Amino acid sequence: METKFTGYSTKLFGVPTKRYCQTLDLRDDPALIALYRRYHSEEELWPEICDGIRRVGVLEMEIYLIGTRLFMVVETALDFDWERAFKELAGLPRQGEWEERMSAFQVASPGAGSAEKWQLMERIFRLYG
Repeated sequence: METKFTGYSTKLFGVPTKRYCQTLDLRDDPALIALYRRYHSEEELWPEICDGIRRVGVLEMEIYLIGTRLFMVVETALDFDWERAFKELAGLPRQGEWEERMSAFQVASPGAGSAEKWQLMERIFRLYG
């Protein structure tokens, strides 16, 4: 079983990819955080959300949690256009409903979409060589 102590396997795509990293804070409420985790479980996640993410060109998406801080890793093909893809995603069935449902857990302005809530991070180090 994969855990934070044993590490998480990654998927190989056989082609070069791009990685995007984002962060977002959750409300500091253990019950809300537990529910947020449950909504993102394989059993509870709406299939339309995963289908839409794949449809716009995301190859892999992972969300990590520590305390109230979320960290998301998104893997895409090299020709992926972030702004175009997430604009398309916002218009897909149930995506707006999902965003509204998740906003109850997230520290963000009311009515903010995914692009306003999840902040892209800048890579400042990598193990070169």
